Amino acid sequence: MSVERRLVYHGRTFRIAFARDHSGVSPAEAFYDGLPPNEKAQLDKLFHILGDENLGVPRNPKKFGVLDHELYEFKSFQIRMPFAYAKGDRRLVLITHGFRKQRDKTPPSEITKAKRILQEDPDYSKICVITDHQKRKRP
Repeated sequence: MSVERRLVYHGRTFRIAFARDHSGVSPAEAFYDGLPPNEKAQLDKLFHILGDENLGVPRNPKKFGVLDHELYEFKSFQIRMPFAYAKGDRRLVLITHGFRKQRDKTPPSEITKAKRILQEDPDYSKICVITDHQKRKRP
């Protein structure tokens, strides 16, 4: 079953959309819509960077974080929005939710929440892992 999703950005390499929980609600969409225009603009820049990225693995640790082997995050000052890549469509990125960071590290509860939203998403089976975090050496 496929769910209609709000597309945040359609880049050269990736489409970025909001994940939905089991009831069809998108916590990421609600969070994003509640932000002031200047904070949305900062996140939009990150969506454009990732959407047009050729390699698919974000390279700037100040703007993109790795939460675990299958979960990443957009980082704009204190705002965090976890995301994962889709398996059935490797050109799709699903954002789970958003929050304001209070400490140095992302709280484990936020990582758990992101994974729960992905599990509840009707297309969860299409979530994949991108593990190529290292630069490839030229022969």
